[in-house]
Amino acid sequence: MLTGFSGVAAAQQVPSTPAETPEKQDATGYRDPNEIVVTATKREASLQDVPISITALSPAKLEENHVSSFDDYVKLLPSVSYQSFGPGASQLYFRGIATGGDGLASGPLPGAGLYIDDVPVTTIYGSVDLHAYDLARVEALAGPQGTLYGASSLSGTLRIITNKPSTSGFEAGYDVQISKFGKGDFGGQVEGFINIPISETIAFRASGFFEHEGGYIDNTPGTRTYNRPHTDGLGNVVDAPLTINNNDLVKDDYNDVETYGGRAALGIDLSDSWTVTPGIIYQHQEAGGQFLFDPRVGDLKNHDFIESHNRDEWYLASLTIKGQISNWDLTYTGSWFHRVVDNTSDYSYFSVAYDTYADYNYYKTASGQDIDPSQAVRGYDRYKKWANELRISSPAKNRFRLTAGLFAQHQIDDRIAEYILPGVSTAVNPFSPPVPGGGPDDVYFTTIHRVDRDYAAFGEAEFDILPNLTLLAGIRGFIANNTLNGFSGGYGAFDRQVTLFGCTGSTVQECPNIDKKYVERGETHKATLTWKPSPDKLLYATYSTGFRPGGNNRDAFALGQIQSIPAYKADTLTNYEIGWKTSWFDRHLTFNAALFWEEWKDVQYSLPGVLGIFYTVNAGKARSRGFEADISWSPMRGLTFTGSGTYVDAKLTQPFCDQVNGCDPANGGQVFAPKGTRLPVTPKVKFNLGARYEFLLGADKAFLQGNLNHQSGTTSYLTPDGNAALGNTDQFTTVDFSAGYRFANFSIEAFIQNAFDERGILSKNITCAPSLCAPYARLYPTKPQYFGIKFGQRF
Repeated sequence: MLTGFSGVAAAQQVPSTPAETPEKQDATGYRDPNEIVVTATKREASLQDVPISITALSPAKLEENHVSSFDDYVKLLPSVSYQSFGPGASQLYFRGIATGGDGLASGPLPGAGLYIDDVPVTTIYGSVDLHAYDLARVEALAGPQGTLYGASSLSGTLRIITNKPSTSGFEAGYDVQISKFGKGDFGGQVEGFINIPISETIAFRASGFFEHEGGYIDNTPGTRTYNRPHTDGLGNVVDAPLTINNNDLVKDDYNDVETYGGRAALGIDLSDSWTVTPGIIYQHQEAGGQFLFDPRVGDLKNHDFIESHNRDEWYLASLTIKGQISNWDLTYTGSWFHRVVDNTSDYSYFSVAYDTYADYNYYKTASGQDIDPSQAVRGYDRYKKWANELRISSPAKNRFRLTAGLFAQHQIDDRIAEYILPGVSTAVNPFSPPVPGGGPDDVYFTTIHRVDRDYAAFGEAEFDILPNLTLLAGIRGFIANNTLNGFSGGYGAFDRQVTLFGCTGSTVQECPNIDKKYVERGETHKATLTWKPSPDKLLYATYSTGFRPGGNNRDAFALGQIQSIPAYKADTLTNYEIGWKTSWFDRHLTFNAALFWEEWKDVQYSLPGVLGIFYTVNAGKARSRGFEADISWSPMRGLTFTGSGTYVDAKLTQPFCDQVNGCDPANGGQVFAPKGTRLPVTPKVKFNLGARYEFLLGADKAFLQGNLNHQSGTTSYLTPDGNAALGNTDQFTTVDFSAGYRFANFSIEAFIQNAFDERGILSKNITCAPSLCAPYARLYPTKPQYFGIKFGQRF
């Protein structure tokens, strides 16, 4: 990402391929923000010539809006919504295709795909939060992308495109930033990149960064009383109230984040038509505290009684080979992705919700001292993913064009989950001997070994019926194979629980080896008719489908028996869309828009079952319909107005009922959510407006910029009972301002985001059933007021 002013930055950047070309600038200094080359169709093409609803954020756009994280760029993408527990733990959704139940280790795969270049990096835990620096662009492809992108691109695909090595010339730069949250702590970051032509055929590019982001949520002094019901020696259930405090953990701005990492790539031209590009990305993040706050305590405040911490470390190694066989383009991309997430969180504010049901809250040491019943929950996930794609493309100038390929992906999630009651191992007559593989204070321990395999063959063919009328048809055949090893138990009074991968028994309870396998085959389709009545006008109509693979559920242990829970099958999305991309007045005004109607079948949804164990079902049908648009207008040199927005109406089209007994209460059935229930998490309205003025200040350049971001309220839970307990989120509007000055090859700018400190709530989060935990829900806010100064230099 290049610091400074978009026109100068564009002139300085040395692209290695047209894919890295920023917006074009004409002789008058006008910059067309839509003249961006994208690769969404696996071919290089101008954004205005691609018959897909795409929002593309160029290097200038990313820089102008001080984008550095997932939260920063998603707010600029109207068709995208998300649910989050903090950095690296966000679930991505497009066009309202959401149930709010994703992110479980044994639950559905994500419904939206995330790619870095041509490499899928989607994981169940949440979207990888790549630090945004030295990027070519961000592409958001709304609607199912099932033919070219496959699994987990059910509702859309988000692509982060990095800058590549270039032999065109030496290039380097650095940026230094100091920042502060308005009522929070200070932070700062240092970033740099370099591009070195080693020879006429070899180039090396690298970038690196270190960022410390101050916190803005306070852990304030508080007390908590546990009733601690237990059975006395006479068989009576009695309470033994215990009040604790969190004095040792009180801290202002306790949710600080420290992130560092970098990228390196080597570009090798083997010949005029063959190139090899190996690359690696590494990122390490340490986050303290909680990024959700408790509204019962106060604005941006919590009462935590257990120290929380999250470590997220990952690397991505990739190899891309491009060449030509005859006049056909061939591309191979192979990758190895490895991610480790180690998260410990305070669970006491939820465990107190079911205090009245739990005997494990009452323990004393040998000396007669009470043991604090506050629980911690720890999740340790190790993700591994291999992905390979080989594709060929016929010449782009042919009347008939074909892109075809093969894809294979193998991803593993090894998960350990522990519910920890610190000190319980010192209790008199504790639960039972420590569980195998678990810690001494574990009251629940489980391991899961999950493997998802995807294989596909795909193709898209285009034919120019007339010079300005093109028909596209595509198909993707897939095989999805999911295996789940392990088993889930439940709590039992005075019995530690153990659920181990591959276990054959334990001293605590029966633990059979319950290994499951689920295989599914199918295909997705796409058809698009594109008409260009003039070079600056394009209209298209699209029919497309997407899918998300099915999978297995954990079995539950209750009442001394294993309860088998059946697998869930793939859900599918059918999209009907018409859209247009238009430029007017010599491209000084652009207006792009799309109308869509999407039908979602066999909706995958996770809900709490026996003893709180979540399982996934196919919850029936839903639909989403809406409108999305973006506009850019440059009425005079240096002045640009932009706007983009979406309207989404997403609802169930059939009732979500009991999976065994149906909807009729007379037959033991139950309606969990009636027809017409609104789908959660996604706002009906989301838009952003911007104005930027670039002008000369003496012989140098300066700019002023303002942006407004708005989104309407959302429902928080799919079922009406659950949503009534949690409540809706409210609409909110944030405003950003920035100003800057560029002299020689230096730049300096000041910015303020969320200038009026609007407390927008993006999601309300719980980690158990709403009937128990809704009163203890915590809220994920938009970034509070945040301001800073940034200095940069280019060479």
